Amino acid sequence: MELRKYIEKNKGRIIDNLKEILAIPSISTLPNHKDDIRKCAEWLEKYMKDIGLDNVQSFKTLGNPVVYGEKIVSENVPTVLVYGHYDVQPAEPISEWTNPPFEPTIKDNKIFSRGSADDKGQFMIHLAAAEYYLKNEKKIPINIKFFIEGEEEVGSSNLPKFITDHKDLLKADYALISDSHMLAENKPAIDYGLRGLAYFEIEVTGPKQDVHSGLYGGAIQNPINALALIISKLKDENGKILIPGIYDKVRKVGKEEREMIRQHLTEEDVKKETGVKQTYGEEKYHLAERVGARPSLDIHGIWGGFAGEGAKTIIPSKAGCKVSIRIVPDLKVKEVEEMFLSYIDNITPNGVEVKVKLLNGGEAYLLDFRKPIMQGASKVLKEVFGNEPVFLLSGGSIPITEVIKTNLGIDTVLMGFGLPDDNLHGPNEKMNLNQILKGIEASVKFIQEMTK
Repeated sequence: MELRKYIEKNKGRIIDNLKEILAIPSISTLPNHKDDIRKCAEWLEKYMKDIGLDNVQSFKTLGNPVVYGEKIVSENVPTVLVYGHYDVQPAEPISEWTNPPFEPTIKDNKIFSRGSADDKGQFMIHLAAAEYYLKNEKKIPINIKFFIEGEEEVGSSNLPKFITDHKDLLKADYALISDSHMLAENKPAIDYGLRGLAYFEIEVTGPKQDVHSGLYGGAIQNPINALALIISKLKDENGKILIPGIYDKVRKVGKEEREMIRQHLTEEDVKKETGVKQTYGEEKYHLAERVGARPSLDIHGIWGGFAGEGAKTIIPSKAGCKVSIRIVPDLKVKEVEEMFLSYIDNITPNGVEVKVKLLNGGEAYLLDFRKPIMQGASKVLKEVFGNEPVFLLSGGSIPITEVIKTNLGIDTVLMGFGLPDDNLHGPNEKMNLNQILKGIEASVKFIQEMTK
């Protein structure tokens, strides 16, 4: 009751702090936002100091800064490492936002802004929980370390080296990440598995410049036609990936686990959340398995030739696309890259040259949901949200989880507070204010639970 009174009394200030950081357009994929990245890191550094964390500093990397802060109380209590990322996705198409994406707006008890749920709103939950202990209770019962980076949305390529170089600083018993969602309000979930990601760019080159399609059509290969042919051979009509070897290491889901995950994703859920009239994919696998336990492949963008108003009869010089493969545990990014390059080489038609580049990648992650730390998180979420949490295999990717496991040797609890309709990476991204305030309560209680 005392905790809830504190949250209610301070919720205005908590939301104002969130508005401040959300207003900074810290877009990591666009070079013209470098100053915003720096500004966001500086804001975080100041905020961590203001709430009473020690050893607060911003570390330079080959990319964007990592912001760190801690409160160490004793060698005899557990240590949790809280990870988050302050970088965000681009906001385009801007025209589809109901409010400017970097002018946080509250409507219907929701805060609309790029980064509200992914991930600023979620890591700010844990910083507010730390503030509760440090300013209200005057002491936190465990050691806590905050580790907030600025390159998650572009693959966190500089993070493995940073973690390797700062193992002693980041040493902990467990990591905690909130960068996922619950099933619905008051229906909590804990992800125990994540798919990895291998993200490629394909460029197809034909003539040395755009040429007349009347003079050369039928005599030379069109790069767009060739690209379309390549894309058509990546998957069959049921969504099965046609790259040889891609399924060789796919983990088989046991009967008990299969029944557990199948309960929490239905055809109706997917249709409602996406607006599609029909689902799609490997027919012999349940939707929950397709998005959590099986690899998937998707094209994210295509370019080439003339797409303006009117007609222009050319054979373009170049065409290209961006394509990603979501990978599952036991299947590694390097292996997928080798399979993909070999397959593209085999299916490339004559008359064009193809270049394939791996833009970024991250490994999959899996943690036994029966472990005590997972059961402790489950207990806390049930207490706060009133329902038993479900354990999920998520189709998304958080590359840092496997990096933490490999380099620090610790497991990560994935305890997210977003909702399925938060529009991550899309227009009108939002986060429910109740989720934020209840998330703070859950974070405070999880810290207390870790003492056990």
